[in-house]
Amino acid sequence: MIDLIRIRVKAGDGGKGCVAWRHEKFYANGGPFGGDGGKGGNVYIEVDTNETTLTKLRYTKSVKAGNGAPGLIKKMHGADGDDVIIKVPLGTMVRNAKNGDLMADLVKPHQIVLIAKGGKGGLGNAHFATARNDAPEYAQPGETGQSFELQLELRLLADAGLIGFPSVGKSTFLSVVTAARPQIAAYPFTTLEPNIGVVNLKDGRSFVLADMPGLIEGAAEGKGLGDEFLRHIRRCRVLIHVLDMSGEERDPLEDYVIINQELASYDGELAKRPQIIVANKMDAEGASENLKKFKAAHPDLKIYETSTMKHEGLDAVLYAAMDAISEARKEEAENTPKEEVVVYRYTPKRPDFEIINLGNRKWKVQSDQVDRLADTVDFNKEEDTYAFAATLQKMGIDKALRDAGAENGDQVIVGSYIMDFRD
Repeated sequence: MIDLIRIRVKAGDGGKGCVAWRHEKFYANGGPFGGDGGKGGNVYIEVDTNETTLTKLRYTKSVKAGNGAPGLIKKMHGADGDDVIIKVPLGTMVRNAKNGDLMADLVKPHQIVLIAKGGKGGLGNAHFATARNDAPEYAQPGETGQSFELQLELRLLADAGLIGFPSVGKSTFLSVVTAARPQIAAYPFTTLEPNIGVVNLKDGRSFVLADMPGLIEGAAEGKGLGDEFLRHIRRCRVLIHVLDMSGEERDPLEDYVIINQELASYDGELAKRPQIIVANKMDAEGASENLKKFKAAHPDLKIYETSTMKHEGLDAVLYAAMDAISEARKEEAENTPKEEVVVYRYTPKRPDFEIINLGNRKWKVQSDQVDRLADTVDFNKEEDTYAFAATLQKMGIDKALRDAGAENGDQVIVGSYIMDFRD
């Protein structure tokens, strides 16, 4: 089961503004007539309920949205870049692979989120005409679209999860109470990936049940298959803990302690999750005696006796699970904050640059945005240089340099260029 992948996404870059002039009859003086560049395409991630794993993205290393087209003459706007939508299954978590930040948790059918925003198109020279310069030969370059290295992690959305050691009867349990058909055999680790099915009760209620591949001691540290699928258990509201009471191959008393230790080691919250204890294989010889020992060791636990092979005792487990799930849903609804009307207020934008004092009257403007802008400027053209300086002033870089202690004649490094600072 492919449930963890990495993929690089890149939103489209904005198109460059156009430098053009008006050449029409009856407009003798002409004037700047260049249009704006188109906006870069966005990258979205959307839930596709037809997908159950991330297999289709397994060999996709990168996804890129379309770039915006350059602006055109006659103030015509360049075409916007095409958006890209990445389809993922329900329950996918999207993280920034660089720092681990959670960017989206897709838990609703057809939910769609914007992951990488396309860059704005640059303004054409028609925007830069002033009384001082009525024939600007400058147009803005387009902004660079956002790019991220993403980690997509799938966690199954199941109301209840079957947990326990291998070969205790979890797969048989699932096959009997749902329409799922997992592989069943008399050897450990028959189940190599989670299986999921829907339980329909006679009273009309239903819930989603998942069979988690067998855990073993040390699963939380990476042994066996458990560490690959413990993440899926986090989504389950209720855990159905299946124990082999036959005692033929395992000690149910020891198994119960080990599994709960592994859950607590992986995630402390899992140890607090409601558990329904199922004593399975009660039709086997010696099962009754083992159950007596188990009850003596855990007198406060309610234990459900079953035989999945004979289809006995299963209804009581399912109704108990349904009641626990209903209670968990109710608590979630009560604890979920109600949506409130948000009043938007203006908050000053945090500067996209940093001023670094290099000593000896040298300063460096640290900013990816400014570096990209500087690479598009032709410093041999007075108009381009003037427009670049005006942009730095609008960004507040001049003021930030003065506040940091820069004086006339100091050297300022911007990208790969060295400039003299002047008030």
